[in-house]
Amino acid sequence: MSLFDWFANRRKTGPIGKERQEREIADGLWTKCESCSVLTYTKDLRANQMVCLDCGHHLRVFSDERIRQLADANTWTPIDEALKSMDPLKFRDRKTYSDRLREMQEKTGLIDAVQTGIAKLESLPIALGVMDFRFMGGSMGSVVGEKLTRLIERGTRERLPVIIVCASGGARMQEGMLSLMQMAKISGALSRHQEARLLYIPVLTHPTTGGVTASFAMLGDIILAEPKATIGFAGRRVVEQTLREKLPEGFQSAEYLLQHGFVDAIVPRTQLKKTLAQLIRLHQPAAQSSRFGVHVAEMAPTPPRHLGGPKTELV
Repeated sequence: MSLFDWFANRRKTGPIGKERQEREIADGLWTKCESCSVLTYTKDLRANQMVCLDCGHHLRVFSDERIRQLADANTWTPIDEALKSMDPLKFRDRKTYSDRLREMQEKTGLIDAVQTGIAKLESLPIALGVMDFRFMGGSMGSVVGEKLTRLIERGTRERLPVIIVCASGGARMQEGMLSLMQMAKISGALSRHQEARLLYIPVLTHPTTGGVTASFAMLGDIILAEPKATIGFAGRRVVEQTLREKLPEGFQSAEYLLQHGFVDAIVPRTQLKKTLAQLIRLHQPAAQSSRFGVHVAEMAPTPPRHLGGPKTELV
């Protein structure tokens, strides 16, 4: 054996010093930004509401985190938690619909793709619905439609502003026509909410597409969106093939829709709670004195439901 081989064998079998041992990092301790690839301490990132401290990119958050960001501590009261999807069409592709539902429920800990409840936002009572993209892409099935309809109807009865945080791939194909019916059902509930002169604000997050965009996501009195959120109905290729023309880059971004009047304001996540509170206070009943010295509550006028509005960016 040569001297070189002897040193090589000793290097392989010898003890590894502590300085050469790789330090194990606990899973989830650091988070890598999807945009700039910077590693950020997860605790600091969560304190900044999952917005990158380096580039401002909004990382995707799900319903539990979103509720913590918007609702005051210990004020969230969920409603209609027990509603579960059925399989009336006995739908099957590679798996049965029932199996997919069970897998999603086990994986996410959710019953379906939306959480609804009553909460307070900066001490203001609200009816809050939050969609969750983890559950079958936030697809809108019968349960999503029923929970949102009940939420809006309760908001109407109790005269509460309704806020729905949208994140969805559209209608749930496994439920066929039943999922498409939810668009009309939710829209009808919103119409009655509007007739009661109450405020409805949808918050469009990444992504908001399909039947959700074609219904309640675009029926708000004031429509807010997160920066760079993808918002649209069909995919780019489908739209281009239908129109037979090339579409501009970013035509389904929140910024493009703001320029063309489909979104009223783009609000960074760190400013969202404050902005919502300001809007709700502006639309609360204002106590005014009559000539007889009696205080009368008059509702501030609510703007009509529309597909656009003033082009304003809140920063």
